[in-house]
Amino acid sequence: MRRRRSTTDHATAGPEGRRGHIRTAAIAAGVVAAVAGGLYVAGLVAAGDDISAGTRVDGVDIGGLSRAEAAARLASAAPAAWKDPVRVTVGGDSVTVDPATAGMTVDVEATAERAADPSRDPITVIGRLFSSGSRDIEPVVSFDDAKLRAAVAAVAKGHDRTVREAAVAFKNGKAVVTQPQEGQKLDTGRATDLLRASYPATRTGGARPLVLPVSVTKPKVPATEVTRFVNDYATPAMSGPVTLTSGDNRLRISPVTLGDHLTVKAAGGRLTPALDAETLIHDPAVAEPLDALSGAPVEAELGVRDGKVVVERDGRPGREVSAEALGRAVEPLLTKKGDEARTGPVAAKETKPKLTAESLARLGITEQMSTFTVNFPTAPYRTTNIGRAVELINGSVVQPGAVWSFNRTVGERTEANGFVDGTMIMDGQYRKAPGGGVSAVATTVYNALFFAGVKPLEHGAHSFYIERYPAGREATVAWGTLDLKFRNDSGKPIYIKASSTDSSVTVSFLGTKKYDAVKAVAGPRTKIVPPKERTDTSKTCEVQEPLEGFDIEVDRVFENDGVEVKRETYRTHYTPRDKVTCGKDAPDAKEGTADAADAADAADAMDAAEAAEATGRPE
Repeated sequence: MRRRRSTTDHATAGPEGRRGHIRTAAIAAGVVAAVAGGLYVAGLVAAGDDISAGTRVDGVDIGGLSRAEAAARLASAAPAAWKDPVRVTVGGDSVTVDPATAGMTVDVEATAERAADPSRDPITVIGRLFSSGSRDIEPVVSFDDAKLRAAVAAVAKGHDRTVREAAVAFKNGKAVVTQPQEGQKLDTGRATDLLRASYPATRTGGARPLVLPVSVTKPKVPATEVTRFVNDYATPAMSGPVTLTSGDNRLRISPVTLGDHLTVKAAGGRLTPALDAETLIHDPAVAEPLDALSGAPVEAELGVRDGKVVVERDGRPGREVSAEALGRAVEPLLTKKGDEARTGPVAAKETKPKLTAESLARLGITEQMSTFTVNFPTAPYRTTNIGRAVELINGSVVQPGAVWSFNRTVGERTEANGFVDGTMIMDGQYRKAPGGGVSAVATTVYNALFFAGVKPLEHGAHSFYIERYPAGREATVAWGTLDLKFRNDSGKPIYIKASSTDSSVTVSFLGTKKYDAVKAVAGPRTKIVPPKERTDTSKTCEVQEPLEGFDIEVDRVFENDGVEVKRETYRTHYTPRDKVTCGKDAPDAKEGTADAADAADAADAMDAAEAAEATGRPE
């Protein structure tokens, strides 16, 4: 049976039904809008124009306040984290940074502005009506970059340090230790960024100090190596003297002396000692006793008998300790303790003298080539100075082709070298100066080489003539200005024998004659110049008798088998010797006259101009 549709159902499903639904929805929406509008208005009324209730900044309640009031409260009740020093650590060191000095501050006006509910959209406003009423605002932070960088730089300056390397030195017989220390350097760029990011401390909790980043440089040698080296080497090395033995002789070297020649080097993380044996062997504290312990060879002393060379005392060998042998002996003793353990032998090598009875004939030193003697009045200073010069010259051996030098052999005429003050010629007048008298030795040597026939290379006569010397055949010397030199062109070694008494000096050349005879032929005196007279009021005035000046030529004639084979001419110029009278005002004016011998004592004090002017040279 067919069912019939209800009229009521038809009406509901038709257009009229749908319009009913729409009207219902519209009414509902209107209600919601009205309610929302009311809530929005209520929210705006509740919020007001400034800061809503329940608003806090880092725990400071600024709710319900105007912007100005909120800024004032934030300034007066600011949390400690905004102004208290920021605690930081730099390489384990605790430091504080003052925020204000570092240019880190909270901008209270800007923070109040941020808290003043700038949003007015319906969702935000209506949402506040149903919120708990609590609202936290982040403070607005202000940074002065220049001040912040300066503050970080100040922290770096106080805590940066360069790496300190370990070192061990020896001073005054003690080991001086420098312990190593790590170097550190603050990373100022990262440290600046970290301080900015962590201020104020409330952002990061602030419970612990802020660790600033640093770079660390490790020392090359660790402290453990320093301890090892000090225990194993440095302390024993300075524990006492080292004693070296050679036969029955003993040489003690103190820790002070040892330390002066010890150094310590670092390589590969280790400390290594080094003994400078070359400087140690020349240290006076070692060199002088070492000479006695080892002993230099003694050369033979020669004499002449019937024109032939004889050995008056034979040479004898010596014992020489080299720097290398000294180092080998000392080094193993340095790590030991106790006198007995620090005592050991040092190797010595035998050294032979150059001149012995055995070598004499082989060398060709067979006869006396020449000899010359100069006499002088006795005076204590002459005896001392001439004797000292003779001591230094005697025994000189000049090999073929070699050059002998008076100044190099005798040395500077000083008190330290064994010379005393004497009378000399200075600026054409007698003066007191060290070394007076050695010109007598120079003149004697010059005549010995003259008649030996060897080649003079440098010599100079006195500025004015000395009566007791042969005119044109004498010499003086001046340290650093004028020397007496000759070259041995005889073809055989020459031995110089020198001796002196209180009133004479003798020099002989021993070797092999190249010529049968060498003679001197003096010409007449020419260009004679009379002396002048003057008065000297100086404290060093010496009365001086006058003597004329002149020029003279002397020929050196060489003969073989009675026949002249060569001739050399030497020209010498002498200036006048003025008459000097000491004035009454001279504090040390003396009666009398300097004797003729004083005029010869110009050796070391002639000035350069006089020496050059007086130098005689062969044609």
